[in-house]
Amino acid sequence: MVFVISKDGKPLMPTKRHGKVRRLLKQGLAKVVNREPFTIQLLYETTSYTQPVTVGIDIGSKTVGVSAVTDKEEIFSAEVQLRQDIKKLLLERRQHRRFRRYRKTRYRKPRFLNRRKEDGWLPPSLQWKVDAHVRIINKLAKMIPITKVVVEVAPFDIQKVQNPDIEGEDYQNGPQKGFADVREYCLWRAGYKSELSGKTGILEVHHIIPRSEGGTDTPSNLIVLTVEEHKMLHEGKIKIPKSRLEQIKVFKHAAHVSTIGWHIVNKLRQNYHVEITYGSITKERRDMYGLEKSHRDDAFVIAGGSIQRRASEWYFGKFFRRQNRLLHKANPIKGGKRPVNTIKQVRGFRRFDKVECEGKIGIVTGLRSSGYFSISELSGEKISDSVKYTKLRVIERSKTLMFERMVEAAWS
Repeated sequence: MVFVISKDGKPLMPTKRHGKVRRLLKQGLAKVVNREPFTIQLLYETTSYTQPVTVGIDIGSKTVGVSAVTDKEEIFSAEVQLRQDIKKLLLERRQHRRFRRYRKTRYRKPRFLNRRKEDGWLPPSLQWKVDAHVRIINKLAKMIPITKVVVEVAPFDIQKVQNPDIEGEDYQNGPQKGFADVREYCLWRAGYKSELSGKTGILEVHHIIPRSEGGTDTPSNLIVLTVEEHKMLHEGKIKIPKSRLEQIKVFKHAAHVSTIGWHIVNKLRQNYHVEITYGSITKERRDMYGLEKSHRDDAFVIAGGSIQRRASEWYFGKFFRRQNRLLHKANPIKGGKRPVNTIKQVRGFRRFDKVECEGKIGIVTGLRSSGYFSISELSGEKISDSVKYTKLRVIERSKTLMFERMVEAAWS
């Protein structure tokens, strides 16, 4: 598909007439405005007739599925990978700021007593994911004349997932009922002895999956150890049995999807006609049409896809960090100037520029002042760890959202 926008910037219907597109570009009647997905802008007046296009979006915490469907065919299909480093970077920034305040002696009045969160406030990591979903739709709206957006909201009942038979008062009568806190329950569960060796003594409760990696304070993620075993575990001298690791279920991303769903819907309704659907409906229709479980197939079904011809190509998208600011690093100002330890550009190349390398298309993932760069595919697979800049050709400049076209056999 070649996506087309009019002279005044309005999206038109995409085309597969590649020969006509080449002639328009050669004659100067059109120009390329986007490499992937390939989009041209007409430089002459034309009619603005369009067909109804429905976009389905499968909300995700790690990967988002998107599909644009007309009455006859699917014209766009993509899976977009979201960033997962927002919380880590904010914690790192907070630590650097705190150290910087310790170094400086000026007095600053405390602010923790007068801060107030606005209605509808979300943690920054979740707010970024809400904004990312909206940005994906806004980018599509610049290429495709969107008539309607259908969003699947998926509220997860975590207790129901863990115990399918739970109902009524059972929600209030959990295993921790009657205990002061989760630590007391874990000690009682373990019989007041280590769950690894059975030894008694001074006991501690350890997070099997650290909270920094998505672990929670639920009893299934906690194990009782002696002080000596706890120390040896952190030193890597002993390990937790694999059987215990397999019992842990992390519901971090399920909770994120449940939280951001309606925020995405309300934000999209400011600019688009939005309808909602639910996961149970999507699953029933997907099974009816014999489709596999994937974000793209779910988005196709959400958009109302049924007998339409599927797209023969789809796009893998990925969000990238825009800046690597030195302001929030641990380097103090010397002589009125900040030290430069972050390379932004070398020989005309920047991080995440899309380049051609040895016949393959990849992105610059590592810059060196020597002119030798690391190149990887958009999915993260390494192409080369050291390539000289003279062997690279820039195809597309870095953006916060980049796409790679994937081709597969078409089916009806």
